[in-house]
Amino acid sequence: MPTRVCCCCSALRPRYKRLVDNIFPEDPKDGLVKADMEKLTFYAVSAPEKLDRIGSYLAERLSRDVVRHRSGYVLIAMEALDQLLMACHSQSIKPFVESFLHMVAKLLESGEPKLQVLGTNSFVKFANIEEDTPSYHRRYDFFVSRFSAMCHSCHSDPEIRTEIRIAGIRGIQGVVRKTVNDELRATIWEPQHMDKIVPSLLFNMQKIEEVDSRIGPPPSPSAADKEENPAVLAENCFRELLGRATFGNMNNAVRPVFAHLDHHKLWDPNEFAVHCFKIIMYSIQAQYSHHVIQEILGHLDARKKDSPRVRAGIIQVLLEAVAIAAKGSIGPTVLEVFNTLLKHLRLSVEFEANDLQGGSVGSANLNTSTKDNDEKIVQNAIIQTIGFFGSNLPDYQRSEIMMFIMGKVPVFGTSTHTLDISQLGDLGTRRIQIMLLRSLLMVTSGYKAKTIVTALPGSFLDPLLSPSLMEDYELRQLVLEVMHNLMDRHDNRAKLRGIRIIPDVADLKIKREKICRQDTSFMKKNGQQLYRHIYLGCKEEDNVQKNYELLYTSLALITIELANEEVVIDLIRLAIALQDSAIINEDNLSMFHRCGIMALVAAYLNFVSQMIAVPAFCQHVSKVIEIRTMEAPYFLPEHIFREKCMLPKSLEKHDKSLCFLTNKIAESLGGSGYSVERLSVPYVPQVTDEDRLSRRKSIVDTVSIQVDILPNSIPSDDVVSNTEEITFEALKKAIDTSGMEEQEKEKRRLVIEKFQKAPFEEIAAQCESKANLLHDRLAQILELTIRPPPSPSGTLTITSGHAQYQSVPVYEMKFPDLCVY
Repeated sequence: MPTRVCCCCSALRPRYKRLVDNIFPEDPKDGLVKADMEKLTFYAVSAPEKLDRIGSYLAERLSRDVVRHRSGYVLIAMEALDQLLMACHSQSIKPFVESFLHMVAKLLESGEPKLQVLGTNSFVKFANIEEDTPSYHRRYDFFVSRFSAMCHSCHSDPEIRTEIRIAGIRGIQGVVRKTVNDELRATIWEPQHMDKIVPSLLFNMQKIEEVDSRIGPPPSPSAADKEENPAVLAENCFRELLGRATFGNMNNAVRPVFAHLDHHKLWDPNEFAVHCFKIIMYSIQAQYSHHVIQEILGHLDARKKDSPRVRAGIIQVLLEAVAIAAKGSIGPTVLEVFNTLLKHLRLSVEFEANDLQGGSVGSANLNTSTKDNDEKIVQNAIIQTIGFFGSNLPDYQRSEIMMFIMGKVPVFGTSTHTLDISQLGDLGTRRIQIMLLRSLLMVTSGYKAKTIVTALPGSFLDPLLSPSLMEDYELRQLVLEVMHNLMDRHDNRAKLRGIRIIPDVADLKIKREKICRQDTSFMKKNGQQLYRHIYLGCKEEDNVQKNYELLYTSLALITIELANEEVVIDLIRLAIALQDSAIINEDNLSMFHRCGIMALVAAYLNFVSQMIAVPAFCQHVSKVIEIRTMEAPYFLPEHIFREKCMLPKSLEKHDKSLCFLTNKIAESLGGSGYSVERLSVPYVPQVTDEDRLSRRKSIVDTVSIQVDILPNSIPSDDVVSNTEEITFEALKKAIDTSGMEEQEKEKRRLVIEKFQKAPFEEIAAQCESKANLLHDRLAQILELTIRPPPSPSGTLTITSGHAQYQSVPVYEMKFPDLCVY
């Protein structure tokens, strides 16, 4: 019962107190006296200077009723406060607000859930009122702490616990709405507030039974769910909080998320972590996406020594964030993302290598195997993230990333890479090579450059081709696949998948365009380099079926994308050289690999003959394939790459009809207007330092080159004086080569070195001089009359293995075709 005073004392009390006392009935069950409440409201509006006194008196009465547990009068007092607050909008309301907030704080401090919910509801109503001017001295620290504590309520009654948590979330939402929009007010974006608000919301969001794992933005909750479900209400509040974040306070809102996920060990499994960051990425403004990505990268660095599954969980979260941000604003973090990911890729490989080296027998082996599998999960997650991020970048940035990754790939014998591999060892280095090339493969997927020079500049092509000479079939496969991604500008690769004899290439509907001048220049400059790597790649001892398929696809893509008449001739020369190498077998390849090369040559010549549509050429290729089908099916890809294929014991006894003949091809192409002079020059691969880097036997030791000089005129005296004298005994000794192997090797080396390093004009002049000298001496000694050839210069005859090719005038031969390559 409220305290009653006598009539004399009541008349002496201030009017505002009398009006306040009159709104309280004798029985609190009757509720607020509406008539007296209207009088109090009218008085407050008419005399706003009395608002602060009204508020102080109401607060005094409410505090007394709370202590005495008079809940009915507490409800009436709060209802009166709410009505006054909604009715009065003036400058004088600010002192009244202080009394109001003091009363709300009293209710929140009470231990009764009903009063806590009542205070929260009043605060939410207050939060929705827009004040004319901000209050700079007002602070909400207590309310942030109290509402956050209510979000973690552990009341024994589930219904009351849910009610208190919902009240706490709504209170936090009210604080956010009241303070977040005005930067001049005391802000809640300070870390001490965010460290309470964000974990409280996340704690309630964890109660969602089914986490939405879709790529698109999560659906907006319905109004009923917001009021009844703490998880949905917390998620909605979290979205609202992030949507109001600005450039300066974005990081303060995101960092508590990491602390919460770490504390509750939610990175493994990481479904909730992924869900949280999807909400973050879809809620914040697009231009701030890179801040979130930077925070994830920083946290990944901080947890680099954690278990592989924790790191994999963080990387998968990064992938989801990148997937959402990639099409928007990435900001300046592009290289930072890739650099951090490649650093962690190296760390993962290093951890894996250390575990393999430190593994022991018994149960330790099982633990090591489990760790290895976990590290592979980390590595695959990194590669997937790199690929997804890179594939969504614009072309100019993707080119930079390709160069950046390629610069990290270690190559044996060089120090050009920028990745620290000192702790990896050979096994770890191979593993990091594979991982980096897989990353590069992901980045180049879908890349379409207008010209091949843009896709494969010299600064990128040279380091890319270096791993293609490594003695590791998987590395070579990855290099070829990267090349295919960059070469295939018309999406023809899928049509060429699998090495086979295509009956009618027209059925594939190959897309191609006329070769532009830039692509022609590229092939003139880099064609021999590409041919060389294909040639040597075919002769590797550890090739499997996939290697031959990729090599075939490489030849086909070059034909489609980059081949003019000159390139077609070079590719045919390359194919014939591969056929010869399989027959001669100077590299001591197994029978499977020799037959594989023969099958590759057959498949490619069948393809190129139909692409250039020369009937005679197609007829010759078809005839050879038909004969092979009947007599030597192991020379065809459909047979040699089967699991159980009968292999021949030898290839030397096979009939020439099973081989593609240079003279037949030259005759057929010459009749169609092709310049076939170069077909008579055997293809010899270029010798470079890459042979040393790849740790293979140098091609110089396997190629025999013989240079025959034919005479045409009498030399001048000064030339004769500087030339070794040739006599009959010298010629006889030259014919008898027994015991002269070392001298022959030295001469061969000098000739090769000369043709590699000397200028072309000097070589041509010296050849002509020696031809004249030899003509004169032979005529004198043998007393033979030899008519000089009509050509003003000498000719060269080149022998490679068992095949001898006709002499070609020196001045008609291009320098690379001599024996430099």
